[in-house]
Amino acid sequence: MYNKGLYHDWVPKPVQLLLIVLLLAVVMPLGGVYTGNISYLVGGTGALSEYFLWANYATTIGMGACMPVVLRMKMRFKVRDKITLILVLLGLLSYVNATTLQPMVIVITALVIGFLKMMVTIELFLPLMAMIGNRGMFYGAFYTFVLMMNQVASYYAVEVSVLYNWQHFYIIVSVLCFVLALIHWIFMHDKYFALKVPLHYIDWLSILLFISSFMFSAYVYSFGKQQDWWNSSKIIKASIGAFISFALLATRQLTLKRPYLSFSIFKRNNVQNGLFMLFWLGMFLGTTTLQNTFAVGVLGYDQLTNARLSILMIPGIILAGITAIFWFKNEKPLKMFIFSGFSAMIGYAVIMYFSMVLEFNYEGWYLPMFLKGYGMCSLFISVWYYTLDKLELDDMLAAIGLVLVWRTFLAVGIFSAIYSWFQYHFQVVAVGDLAVYIDGMTVTPQTLSGNMKLVQLNAIIIASKKIFGYIIIVGLGVLAYVLTHHFGKERFQYGRFIRMLGGKSVIARRRLRERKKLLEEIKDAAGPAL
Repeated sequence: MYNKGLYHDWVPKPVQLLLIVLLLAVVMPLGGVYTGNISYLVGGTGALSEYFLWANYATTIGMGACMPVVLRMKMRFKVRDKITLILVLLGLLSYVNATTLQPMVIVITALVIGFLKMMVTIELFLPLMAMIGNRGMFYGAFYTFVLMMNQVASYYAVEVSVLYNWQHFYIIVSVLCFVLALIHWIFMHDKYFALKVPLHYIDWLSILLFISSFMFSAYVYSFGKQQDWWNSSKIIKASIGAFISFALLATRQLTLKRPYLSFSIFKRNNVQNGLFMLFWLGMFLGTTTLQNTFAVGVLGYDQLTNARLSILMIPGIILAGITAIFWFKNEKPLKMFIFSGFSAMIGYAVIMYFSMVLEFNYEGWYLPMFLKGYGMCSLFISVWYYTLDKLELDDMLAAIGLVLVWRTFLAVGIFSAIYSWFQYHFQVVAVGDLAVYIDGMTVTPQTLSGNMKLVQLNAIIIASKKIFGYIIIVGLGVLAYVLTHHFGKERFQYGRFIRMLGGKSVIARRRLRERKKLLEEIKDAAGPAL
């Protein structure tokens, strides 16, 4: 027998919803590392921070690698067996992270955690979409909840690390996974979702090539600055390895009867333009490195105070989610919603440009973080919706892994690496410019250390301001692009009277009704994957 739900029929619907929310709240923020407490990992293990940045990228790569096979995994196993086993494995991997001092172990577990958590989250999309119905409204509610939980988890990871140590948060997550595994073993049904399908059609070699190509790329982004980029043989070898792995992956798909990846959807106009906008979204999300440098390096915030800044984004995230729900409920065009998201991001960059001074106070963060939260959430919802619009399930699942890695890893990683390099370069230039004001008449041996520190802080501010200035200029160009893009609307239309004479009005209305009916089908449950 088959059952497309998750739980036994005797479980009340409110309890089912509560269990789904609990599972989402624990699994979605779960990762190999939590960015807020990387400094504590560095202090506890004695390893370079670049290893943990690499592990952070590895979680996203694991999720992307799982996406093309996630539906086959869903139909192969009984839902209770799969969810319970995966939750136990996630708990064990978190425990491994809590007890190891080897950074490469954390990198590997982060990759596996990303792969496993995607198999859990796909199970939650179908019942949630069935409850909400409208895909856009579902995106609005889902992304708002997940992004909020990510900020909350990041904050509490730091707070627990401050009160106890960095291992304790991993232990807490491990215990939560074990408790959820026990609960779901009791309440979940033991039936298949649909017709049982075999796993031998999965091309595991393609999965390994996918992982290797992007893990090599993540190594370049993470260790580029530390290894001095192209002056390092390791960076060159990793770059060559990424190129060869992806070339072999793309070539192999041409010879398979059931390819692991499909590149056909990248010919579609909405996918191309969606990827273009997701790339520039990465430009704004990459500013987190600049923000952390200013908050910790210049203003002298401790890690807990810096983590509180992410909490300040939650009101903006909630507003974006509410706006998205009403926007899609009323079926309004996407253009102005996307425009508002990029405008909020530019507003954040403008405020940061003018606010970067040594006298900056904590209350000054409220508005820019609100705008950043609104912009991030609204663009995650709207651009992702537009990118995956009108795609069939088979085509989408065969390519969404690449889109997911592009959005969350490649775009953000590229700009983070660029900002890191330019910040160092601009700081060197700024120190040289400021040196003209330092001589033996103005700086004495007694005041040398204090003045040099002041010069260094001002150099960091100057470098960050320059980068934010360039971001604002490019952002204005992105706004112009959004205003001129058609977003699927026909550029040339017949007058209504002419369409009525031709009998096209009735046909158009009927096709519109059929299209809306098809959109109500749950053909893209994997769309909001993070």
